[in-house]
Amino acid sequence: MTNETHSLEGLNVAAFESRRRDDMERLIRKHKGTPFVSPSMREVPIEENREAIDFAYRVMTGEINIVILMTGVGFNQILTAIERSVDVQRFLDALSDITTIARGPKPAAAMRQRGLEPSYVVPEPNTWRELLALIDQQVPVSNQKVAIQEYGIPNRSLIGGLEARGAEVVPVRVYRYELPDDTSPLESNIRATIDGQRDVLLFTSAHQAVNLLRLAERLKLDNALRQAIRDRTVVGSIGPTTTEMLRHLELPVHFEPEHPKMGHLVQAAARRAPAMIRGRRAINVLPPDQREQIQDPHSPWYDSPFMRACRREPANYTPVWLMRQAGRYMAEYRAVREKVGFLELCKNPALCAEVMATAVARLGVDAAIIFSDLLPILEPMGLQLEFSPGDGPVIHNPLRDSKDVDRVQELIDLTPLDFVFETVRLTRRAIPAHIPVIGFAGAPFTLASYMIEGGSSRHYAFTKKLMYNDPAAWDVLMTKLARTIARYLNQQILAGAQCVQLFDSWAGCLSPEDYRFYVLPYVQTIIDSIIPDVPVINFATGNPALLPLLRGDARTVVGIDWRIELDRGWQWAGHDRAVQGNLDPVTLLADLEVLKTRTSDVLQRAAGRAGHIFNLGHGILPQTPVEHAIALVDMVHEMSQR
Repeated sequence: MTNETHSLEGLNVAAFESRRRDDMERLIRKHKGTPFVSPSMREVPIEENREAIDFAYRVMTGEINIVILMTGVGFNQILTAIERSVDVQRFLDALSDITTIARGPKPAAAMRQRGLEPSYVVPEPNTWRELLALIDQQVPVSNQKVAIQEYGIPNRSLIGGLEARGAEVVPVRVYRYELPDDTSPLESNIRATIDGQRDVLLFTSAHQAVNLLRLAERLKLDNALRQAIRDRTVVGSIGPTTTEMLRHLELPVHFEPEHPKMGHLVQAAARRAPAMIRGRRAINVLPPDQREQIQDPHSPWYDSPFMRACRREPANYTPVWLMRQAGRYMAEYRAVREKVGFLELCKNPALCAEVMATAVARLGVDAAIIFSDLLPILEPMGLQLEFSPGDGPVIHNPLRDSKDVDRVQELIDLTPLDFVFETVRLTRRAIPAHIPVIGFAGAPFTLASYMIEGGSSRHYAFTKKLMYNDPAAWDVLMTKLARTIARYLNQQILAGAQCVQLFDSWAGCLSPEDYRFYVLPYVQTIIDSIIPDVPVINFATGNPALLPLLRGDARTVVGIDWRIELDRGWQWAGHDRAVQGNLDPVTLLADLEVLKTRTSDVLQRAAGRAGHIFNLGHGILPQTPVEHAIALVDMVHEMSQR
């Protein structure tokens, strides 16, 4: 499926494999990429790690007051390094008697495997910033000897922060691999990456990343390299251990293969990197000042509760917004609708911005989704759309076979949808600067089902018939939709949206296997193509079994409807993703005491974990009392204060 993404053609691919350099070059060429493979490691037998042994003795003799464990792999490597010279159990017993800080779940798990419980675990997203915040709140370090287990290059920001707080820092370095004897190929890749001549970086082991930055630091190019990697390249990691190290080094990871093998890594790069590169290029064509505004940390909205939740960062309270928060349940909206039809309203940016600004002001929500609809995008693609009173949207020329699919136009030029982008711009101006704007689009399966069924449907018989019987036509249609939707969302971001949401309103009619095969590749193409670092809410309603398939990438927020409890839904989606949801919209029709109880239940199931955005499991119903919507927002803010 989505054949055009299964090639690295036109892309320069840097890899850092040493032993299997020739195999890596062959695999990249097989997928039509241009390989630049620079060996990054030389294995050096460690007969005696004097630094680790000295550290162990200092712990056992009480000279070290606090130990910070940065990685699980590094902790285990220390134990391996000292086992010939030190009584390991005695060392572990001594470690249990002093303050230990685990930088996240991996080092904590490694400690627990040895029967130790860390004194503190750094909260998500587990960076040195959260570590220092934890120390400021709970661990006085002034005049204390603080040992930092390093498995890679030193974290100078952390060391500087500890020293500024009066600590004496004792680094404990754990190296298993040194730089190669000839570092010139690696240096060449570093300089080419900085110069924008590398599109994809592939890492097949954790220490490749360590040595890449070690050499860059030696060349005084580490800051320039980090910036280039963040801004211009797509990074692939072979598996969880390597990913952990890359993130520990504060480098991005854009994809992992399903199986941690070199061939699968290159296949994943061929499948996903082209779309990601398109997303990067969508922003790189902008002037630098406009590019910086896309996710500008100095903008008022950047540290809003909503954006912090998207990034899984702690906030003072749980942010809340409501799907269809500007709609028929509001008198102000009905007054506008008496003057214009729905499609006419959608094409009037000034009115769209007005009704949304009114809703934001009345409700007190933490984000504003633009007022629009899923379907206007279909008109310039060749579909005859009408919103019929009582019947809803109707497509007068639906698709039924492959010949009909051929007449669907993929949108390269988005000029016919300028009214949507103007709606984004006017909404951004009409609401307070600290409130983020959410753009949106229909997901490809939902749009395809409208195109094929001609409107809403109970069984999606025509859609599934085409999907099952003519997979080639299905691929053509879904590929056109995926590429068009990605451009459409990127243009909304460039117009001023801080986040975008994909609505897959009809995906619940699919089994997980059908979704995985017929839909997921196209949704992944969209997410990969969206401008980096912009949060994407992936919302598919109707079938909780789909939640594990909605994870997207690290910036994806998984939408959860009311058909599953929030805590179970979050577990299925994965606690490494932010989530949105999930009150039943009908609850807004209940008495306020019932509404309060149900709202409290959702918040309790979220358990205060960073990364929860409160919302309904679908849109507000037309008969909802406005006062109940306002009360809900107030309840969420009051009950979630932290």
